Amino acid sequence: EVQLVESGGGLVQPGGSLRLSCLASGFTFSEYSMTWVRQAPGKGLEWVSSINSLDGHTAYADSVKGRFTISRDNAKNTLYLHLTSLKSEDTAMYYCLQGWFSSSIGLPGSLAHGTQVTVSS
Repeated sequence: EVQLVESGGGLVQPGGSLRLSCLASGFTFSEYSMTWVRQAPGKGLEWVSSINSLDGHTAYADSVKGRFTISRDNAKNTLYLHLTSLKSEDTAMYYCLQGWFSSSIGLPGSLAHGTQVTVSS
């Protein structure tokens, strides 16, 4: 059974930083591209970033480019998202999922678990 457990969220002031983690199990993590998405209150899922399984190539939504960094540690079966220069509009539940995306097209309707990021002074 595929399991993805996100952690690392919290309350942070504008301009602050966080590192999110996603611990994967139930599949061969190194063979899969992985993605971070988020969902703000009252909105649908928004693609944030993806990293592929072959060469570590990454892609970012324009809204986070230059501020967020996706990475992976295949030895630890863990996906990361380093968030910096956080803004109030980054407030959302953050989820990880298998697969490569380059936009919000094709994302599932909903996801379970997630980790909450709240940016507020």
